[in-house]
Formats: sequence, C-alpha cells, structure tokens
Amino acid sequence: MSMLNRLPGFRRAPAGLEWTILRRLPLITLVGTVLPVAGALAAAFALGGDPHGDKLATTVQIVLASVLVLHWTAVFTVGLACVIVWIAKGPAYVADAYELIDADRPAPGNERVHASGGCSTRANKG
Repeated sequence: MSMLNRLPGFRRAPAGLEWTILRRLPLITLVGTVLPVAGALAAAFALGGDPHGDKLATTVQIVLASVLVLHWTAVFTVGLACVIVWIAKGPAYVADAYELIDADRPAPGNERVHASGGCSTRANKG
C-alpha cells in the first residue's frame, strides 16, 4: 500500500508562467548580483583616496549591499511562490478516509462537558 494515493480522474493543470519565471531566475539572480558588486567596486576605486571620498564610497557600498540583499530576498520569494504554484498544479492525492458517524445524538459517554461542569447532549439540527 503506498503512502499517497492519487485521486482517480484528476487531470494536471498545464504549466504556466511559473515555469517561465523559474527558468529565468538564475540569470536574474546573476545579473542582480553582479551589478551592485560592480557598482561597489567602482565606488571604491573612483571615490577612494581622500577622507571625504572614502566616507562617500563606504556609504555607496552600504547602500549597494542593502540593494543586493533586497534583490536576493525578492528572487527567493518569487522562486518560492513559483514552487508553491507548481506543487498546487500537481496531481491531487487522497488521504485516508475518516469514517464519520452519522447520528443525531452523541453516543453515551461522548457528551460534551461545558465550562460549568455540566454535560450537554444537544441534537444536531441539519
């Protein structure tokens, strides 16, 4: 007996935009990483040398490091969303059946206990 049973007759949804985005994410990650790093290096070389330039170069590097972390976070979030959509479009599975007892009243001994300490045997009205 397998752990997961596929729902019979379920048809998978066709692949959509999530696969296009997932295929482009490595390039987007690479470009989004190289540009801030190149900017930080350019700021270090161009603005370094005098005390005011060093302070400005450090500020630019901090801003670009923040942009880099923001970019990585956005790429991870979009990638995770694509994986969630991909899983949701996958095959449906059936869990083990849970036998529901169809009774108007609870069986003796299965009454609900109220906070007041009393028992209730209310009937289901449906």
